[in-house]
Amino acid sequence: MNGNDATAFNLTQHTPKTVIKIAILGAESTGKTTLCRDLATHFSSPWVPEYMRIYLQEKWDNEQMTCTWDDLLPIAQGQIKLENKLAQQAAQDFLSRLDIDTVTDTQKYLFCDTSLFELMVYSNWYYGDCPLALKQAALAHHYDLILLTDVDIPWVADDLRDSPYEREEISAYFESQLNKYNKRFRRIGGNRDERVRQVINYLRYL
Repeated sequence: MNGNDATAFNLTQHTPKTVIKIAILGAESTGKTTLCRDLATHFSSPWVPEYMRIYLQEKWDNEQMTCTWDDLLPIAQGQIKLENKLAQQAAQDFLSRLDIDTVTDTQKYLFCDTSLFELMVYSNWYYGDCPLALKQAALAHHYDLILLTDVDIPWVADDLRDSPYEREEISAYFESQLNKYNKRFRRIGGNRDERVRQVINYLRYL
């Protein structure tokens, strides 16, 4: 496929050592953003929004157009740029807490509503291919915990969602890709409180 010149995009991940990053992946409308927000509130930590939604909502509002192949690398760069910025913020927040509080934990959490791995999965799902630079970055990036959301909540329509009847199939594809590339992950399901409790438990063993 034709696409953008990969050399024009910087997809390098930068994570301070004091930051523990959690990536939340899954099919559309499975509660990823809600879980990110709930965890950020519980831990008083920052969270990274899904840049693809920001980018594509603006595109839809301005042009009434959806995602194309040429959007993939700009979206990837926007996602990692936002993640890197908030990772630095999380590290700085931690250092400021050291000065004023008694801190019992030695690291700061950053909750990521998606990652380049998810973008790679969707690229393969919709186009049967993925830009090489995106794939290389997605497989190189590291997260201390990867969560895959279950399809156990109702689908909610919006301007961008288009797969109300394929969520189970897409979720299974996510699982197969995580296993294929040896990305360890945990399933996460239940209501909002149950999901938060599950993640709190997972984080105890990192």
